[in-house]
Amino acid sequence: MDKSTMDHNQVLKVLKRNRIRWLLLALLPVVCFLMSLAIGRYYVAPATVVRILGSHLLPLDITWREFDYSVVCQVRLPRVLLAMLVGAALSIAGASFQGIFGNPLASPDALGVSSGTGFGAALALLLFDRNMIAVQLWALFFGMVAIGLTFLISRLRKGQQVLMLILSGVVVSSFFQAMISLIKYIADPESKLPTITYWLMGSMATASYRDLAVVAGIIAVGAAILLLLRWRINLLSLSEEEAKSMGVNITLLRWTVIGAATLVTAATVSTCGFIGWVGLIIPHAARMLVGSDYRAILPASLLLGATYMLIIDLIARTATASEIPLSILTAVAGAPFFAYLLRKTGGGWG
Repeated sequence: MDKSTMDHNQVLKVLKRNRIRWLLLALLPVVCFLMSLAIGRYYVAPATVVRILGSHLLPLDITWREFDYSVVCQVRLPRVLLAMLVGAALSIAGASFQGIFGNPLASPDALGVSSGTGFGAALALLLFDRNMIAVQLWALFFGMVAIGLTFLISRLRKGQQVLMLILSGVVVSSFFQAMISLIKYIADPESKLPTITYWLMGSMATASYRDLAVVAGIIAVGAAILLLLRWRINLLSLSEEEAKSMGVNITLLRWTVIGAATLVTAATVSTCGFIGWVGLIIPHAARMLVGSDYRAILPASLLLGATYMLIIDLIARTATASEIPLSILTAVAGAPFFAYLLRKTGGGWG
């Protein structure tokens, strides 16, 4: 066998491995989706779950218990769909921020968006009595305010644009964290404070189809922009002169990606509170599986993030008698994994 034939066979093997890998990545969220609908304090057989979901697509003449239908479609389905959306959104936003800043520690709250959104939600919970529409609107508004402040502060002094953005994000994030602490300090300790504290710790207990209707469109727009621009994120590693020679406006590209990633981050935080670590560790896991090309990293992050959040939410609502806040579980799972990454890569990209 000559060398060209051997090279061709090696290429075919690589392509076959990649196809199997992507097939598994695509199947994982589907399997976890069905598991999440079936498993809970009340168990519904997976076959029954499939029949109930299929009845919305095909005119199936199959019966099931009314209670099974209520549990699957009215209680679990909106929560499971929201978990997939949130996991996918935070992961793709985290991967985009890491590509923009060339920093493996970048995450969706790098520019103070999460803190600003959390402040808006906490303020709405303080002023309005659990009006979730007001909470989401105020959270989204202050998330946009946070990114606006970060941009303005970064322009106060000329320097390295990326470095100034990161430092400005630290300032804005610290400011809004202090404001959140102030709200918790003045909130009524018996009625308002527990609600604010629990919300900020992250939960999907109140997920509804209305929540999905509010955030699904926003996340879809932001994620679509990021996916369409994913090949251009690779160009951010080039110098500005090299990028211009290829006809790419680095500044416009960077702010378009930041805007889209900020949009999906604000939408998720406004719906279910702070959920840390997802946007930090999932892009690293995707990078380990598919390499360093952002054309592959972003879709892989989206699929892995949806799967991961389904598993975390399933544990949150089934592990104990009372529901565990999501941020606790993501930190418990994320910190050891990140320590493993540090040991393996020495703090680099892996």
